[in-house]
Amino acid sequence: MVKRKIFEIIQPDCGNSPISRAFDFFITGLILVSVIAVFVGTFELSAGTSRTLEMVEKIASVAFTIEYALRIFTADLLRPELPPWKSRVKYVVSPMAAIDLVAILPFWLPMILPGSLLGMRALRLVRLLRIFKLNRYFDAMRAIGAVIVEKKRELVGSLFFIVLLMLVTSLLMYSIEHDAQPEAFCNAFSGLWWAVATVTTVGYGDIYPVTHLGRLLGAIIAFSGIAAVAVPTGIITAGLSSVMERTKEPAKDCEETTCRHGNVEDICRLLSEHKEMLENILEIVSKRQDKEQPGTVPAKPL
Repeated sequence: MVKRKIFEIIQPDCGNSPISRAFDFFITGLILVSVIAVFVGTFELSAGTSRTLEMVEKIASVAFTIEYALRIFTADLLRPELPPWKSRVKYVVSPMAAIDLVAILPFWLPMILPGSLLGMRALRLVRLLRIFKLNRYFDAMRAIGAVIVEKKRELVGSLFFIVLLMLVTSLLMYSIEHDAQPEAFCNAFSGLWWAVATVTTVGYGDIYPVTHLGRLLGAIIAFSGIAAVAVPTGIITAGLSSVMERTKEPAKDCEETTCRHGNVEDICRLLSEHKEMLENILEIVSKRQDKEQPGTVPAKPL
């Protein structure tokens, strides 16, 4: 079936199909080239280089559009238990489908809707989101996404603590430093900017306390920031290790099952080859059973 073959090609390959592997490498290469082209496009380029980048963008956008259309076309094979239209709707509203759509919109929207120069630049920057399409082809990116979903409650709790810490310290620092340097700490937002730079241990140095009490508070917040930022980092690291361990087990089981039982196509081929032999055996058994049944005795001639 053509649809089934297309579905097997465009799905992330498990290493058995050369055509699917080639498709994955082709799409991955287009993603990387198109993202690099966005960066290169910010420089002053010659006319020839600009035309080359435009050609690369056209090829990548057309390829991504065809890929998006094929994924919608074969979406019913992802969820065969649902009606085809429902399967396609579920795919269209999925996060990866949204990324696929965003990847092609910057190319097609200017042809449909006229926009200002600022709008055109914003659309060009949206092309950077194409890099998230790599999530479909790399296990590491999928594992990080799985960790964030699995540990969302712990991550939200730790991030809430960090935000609360920054809000409280920003107000305290504003109250302490406003009289000493009203230009630097003119409002609570200035204190919040200082808190962000301090809690994350970045320390830009554009705003800093000058009073003794402010420096003492800054030291306390700096040490607290190290511990606070380490909490979500530890959660992600532990979750990533757990997810990677779980993904290794099914792959190992699948490999062992394939080695023991062989490929499904090989089994079907063997069954087809031995079909005639099985039919002959059944026919012989049937004839033997007919002979074993008692028959009628023919009448003697008079």
